[in-house]
Amino acid sequence: MARQIDKLTAAKVRQENKPGWYADGAGLYLQVSPTLSKSWVYRYQVGGKERRHGLGRYSENDTQRGLTLNKARKAAKACRDLRDNGTDPIDHKRQQEALKALADVKGMTFKDCADKYIESHRRGWKSHKHAQQWENTLATYAMPTIGALSVKDVDVGLVLQVLEAIWHEKPETATRVRQRVESVLDWATARGYRKGENPARWKGHLDKLLPKRSKVQKVKHHKAMPYMDVSEYYIDLLTHETMAARALSFIILTGVRSSEAREAAWCEIDLEAGVWVIPAERMKSGRSHRVPLTDEAVSILEKVQPFSQDGLVFPGMKRNHSISAAALRKHFKDQHPTLTIHGFRSSFRDWCAEMTNYPRELAESALAHTVRDKTEAAYQRGDMFERRRKLMESWAMHCMTPSKGELVGINHLSHIGA
Repeated sequence: MARQIDKLTAAKVRQENKPGWYADGAGLYLQVSPTLSKSWVYRYQVGGKERRHGLGRYSENDTQRGLTLNKARKAAKACRDLRDNGTDPIDHKRQQEALKALADVKGMTFKDCADKYIESHRRGWKSHKHAQQWENTLATYAMPTIGALSVKDVDVGLVLQVLEAIWHEKPETATRVRQRVESVLDWATARGYRKGENPARWKGHLDKLLPKRSKVQKVKHHKAMPYMDVSEYYIDLLTHETMAARALSFIILTGVRSSEAREAAWCEIDLEAGVWVIPAERMKSGRSHRVPLTDEAVSILEKVQPFSQDGLVFPGMKRNHSISAAALRKHFKDQHPTLTIHGFRSSFRDWCAEMTNYPRELAESALAHTVRDKTEAAYQRGDMFERRRKLMESWAMHCMTPSKGELVGINHLSHIGA
């Protein structure tokens, strides 16, 4: 018996506004939903059970997305042809989608994966600069070798080609490149774009093929001012009535990193309690850090408070910007061109070890260093805040006491000018 087909007309399909099913014949139906949206469905039976294969939404003409009546009929005929050949149309569609997904996986290059990894992690990183560093190091050192290759084909030989060229000349950069390549490949594996072990992993793998970083280049420490010279420099700083001088004084007294002090906001500071809480997003460790403020540190903050702008403790020349690192470096380098501001943390640490009986873990906690020993970290859950306050008061006394032994502080010397 011949199939009854082409029962519908373009006008009827366009005008139909009653929810229901409307047969065109040979399994093709127009479905009008309760919301009056229209779509095409091919209905058929397998083993006595009905199956419904969605073909797509209705379109009045070829300029719109969807299927016109004629295109729907062609799609239904393709389904009938599949059934005549013993193939289920729904199973066929799923198989085609799986093949397309496989083709997409094969087409994912290392660069594609790196771009997606960076984009997915961008909001979780501390700053826009961190994302730029990822993009720049991979673009410079990894992409020329493996960027255009399928991510599934990146093996240990290719990773070594990326690293060996810079491992001895730029060990620090090479280490970061390896870590970033490893992260991208881990991401690709988790997303199903590759299988197997990560060829960029270090422990038990590349550590057998490449020398340790410590073997190819000695660690270069920041050049620090000897702790016995800090008081002379600190007292001299107090005679300079500039924002840069005050910021440097504050850095020395608190033992924090330069960026942590420069970007300090008044909302983080409780002058009355003598506490400064640096939020996790501004800390290298990714954890918030409480800093005990000595009387001298509080006095410095009180001196700069009248000049506060946009909630910043140490405002710069531009609106909504803190004082720049360059401004601090210029002030410091004019007198000490061979030393670094970061070195004051080493000065403090050396003073703790050489001149006090405070325990090592207290000094490390004052510097917000992460406890590397897992067992020690498990037991040391507090931040020893009150004990650190006493330590920082002792450090402040050291900074304020010149060789002659007469205590000097900011309140004895100067007042910051406009």
